[in-house]
Amino acid sequence: MPVLRSAFIALSHNRPLRRFCEHSSLGARLNSRFIAGMQPDDALRVAETVNRQGIAVTLDSLGESVTSETEAHRAAGVYHKLLDSIAERHLNANVSLKLTQMGLEQSHQLAEFIAGNLVQHARATGSFVRIDMEDSRLTQVTLDIVRRVHARAGMRGAVGVVIQAYLYRSQADIEQLLADGIRVRLCKGAYNEPPEVAFPRKSEVDANFFTLAKMLLASPIYHALATHDESLVEAVKMHAATHGIDPGHFEFQMLYGVRRDLQRKLVQQGYKVRVYVPFGTEWYPYFMRRLAERPANVLFLAKNIFRS
Repeated sequence: MPVLRSAFIALSHNRPLRRFCEHSSLGARLNSRFIAGMQPDDALRVAETVNRQGIAVTLDSLGESVTSETEAHRAAGVYHKLLDSIAERHLNANVSLKLTQMGLEQSHQLAEFIAGNLVQHARATGSFVRIDMEDSRLTQVTLDIVRRVHARAGMRGAVGVVIQAYLYRSQADIEQLLADGIRVRLCKGAYNEPPEVAFPRKSEVDANFFTLAKMLLASPIYHALATHDESLVEAVKMHAATHGIDPGHFEFQMLYGVRRDLQRKLVQQGYKVRVYVPFGTEWYPYFMRRLAERPANVLFLAKNIFRS
């Protein structure tokens, strides 16, 4: 449903609606399906619960496009505390972050400095930092920063990146990342990109996802395949089995609140699963992108909101 997807992507940029949703009781009811809570402790409690189900976690402090260096350092401070809490609580967890939340749009150097410090902290505490991918205008600078941080002494394996299957350039990007030994999280993509840079049809995105997934599975590096599409999950499982790829060589990733049944099923079958657990007061853009990705989420929310 490309029209519905475009509508929700447009709504994700609507500031008045965002202010209303993030400060209303209706907003709180809306976000509870996909957001672990407003505070870090809420997310950490969810992580403990998810871990008890045999599922790993990546924690994401929601927020993007900060407007000052002070805000960027404040956002980074939340992640430093998360890394300490993960170690203290012995959680099977790591963190995901956006470079625009670390000041990328103020200064590329600032974002790289902050991200580098977080990766160094993660290395020291035995954890890992995943750099999320944003819209296509930021793809190259994001990859450049990840590659430079990963190349620093002692940082190899402590930082990874997200690649979006709907971009034409993604195969070439993965080839370079594999050559550098960088871990990849492959997803379909959640932004409204023009046909000049991205596959316009779902069938094309799905086909490219599977092509890229096979590239990742063939490498010696531990990667993540992020999808709720059960047909793609089954295709990956069949490919891995046919080519003798151990289920422990990779992981499936899914979003908090989405396809919990499939998450449990995969764990029972012996596959590694990691759930992306977001939290924070700036949840609205993330929430709208989840609705844009999967129309079934809209129906689910409507049933729960209007249930008597």
